[in-house]
Amino acid sequence: MGRDDSKSKGTNKQSLPQTPKNAKIAPGEMREEIAQELNQLHQLAQKAKNNKK
Repeated sequence: MGRDDSKSKGTNKQSLPQTPKNAKIAPGEMREEIAQELNQLHQLAQKAKNNKK
């Protein structure tokens, strides 16, 4: 299949979306954030397990 000869811009951009500065976290804080999320998931799993009993 070949390329079409359309000269108009499409809806797909050729660049990746950028992350806003206020949404970025420091690399050192990334592990802490992941650990907190895993802890929350573990607590939810324990609650669900206790509710089944």
